[in-house]
This record gives sequence, structure tokens and C-alpha cells, in this order.
Amino acid sequence: MAVRTHLTTGVPAAVASEAARPYQEGITAGIIGAATITLWGLVVDVVTGRLFYTASALGTALFDHSMPFDAVQKAPVSMEMAMMFIWLRALAFMAIGGLAAHLLGRVDRHPSLGFCFVLLATVFGFAFTVVNMIFAAPILHGLMWPVALVGNLFAATAMAGYFRRCHPQLTMHP
Repeated sequence: MAVRTHLTTGVPAAVASEAARPYQEGITAGIIGAATITLWGLVVDVVTGRLFYTASALGTALFDHSMPFDAVQKAPVSMEMAMMFIWLRALAFMAIGGLAAHLLGRVDRHPSLGFCFVLLATVFGFAFTVVNMIFAAPILHGLMWPVALVGNLFAATAMAGYFRRCHPQLTMHP
């Protein structure tokens, strides 16, 4: 009877590595975007004199529905709420980065899809802003919505810069 001394998956390492590349790019881009917006929030909080206030207020508004927003503005900074919100934001950005990496892979193969990708990203960004303005209006007014919008633009720019570095030959046709 023959005994196998090694196991094989049947998938060459180069093929497996190439299949994992979009996921790696998406996670990395998401971490870059989340870190960028978190750093922006920290800069704003340092300028206003309340470190981690933005993340704490957003976390409290998201996870603790029993506290009215007026109380959130006056409450002390909760590091637990801030860290929960930062972690959730990182997960969301990694999911968005994964979707963007997947779509960019398709654009690499079919350049005519590039305009659709740009249009989709624009519509998604606009819809996200409108939904936040409708459902989180008190929070955005209390935290100065232009600051949140600028933070999201910084994050999107950082992620786009990373993707541009990963796909230097990317071309798009209308």
C-alpha cells in the first residue's frame, strides 16, 4: 500500500496568490481609509480640546439608543464606545475596499467598465451622505457635518491613491 507523504490542494501557488490579491488589496485599502478618517477625527478632536470625542459620540449614538443626543454632547468621552465605533468603521471600510478591489479587477480586464465604476462610487458616496443627513441629522449637526464630509473625502482620496499604486496601468474607456 502506498502512503502519501505530502498533501496538495491541486491549485498552483501562483494561481492561489493571484486569486487572493483583490482581497488583500481591499483589506489594505480599507485599513488605509479607516486610519485616514480616524486620524482626521483625532486632529479635529485635538483642535476642539476633546480627544476621542467624535468617535465616542458616534459610537454612543450608534450603540446606546437609550441616551438622547443632548446627553451625548455633554457626556464624558467613553473610550469603550470610541473603540467600538473605530473597530466597526474599520470593518466597514475593509468591506468597501474589498468591493472596490473586486470592481477594479473587472476594470483591469474590461476597461469599458471604468466609467461605471466611477459613477457607482460617486452615487454611493452621495447616497451615503444623504442617508446620514436624514437619519443622523442631530449627530451631524452636533459634530459639524462638513468635518465628517471632509474626513470621508480624505479617506476616499487615500484609498484611491493606494489603488492607483496597485494598478498603475489601469485605463478606463467611456
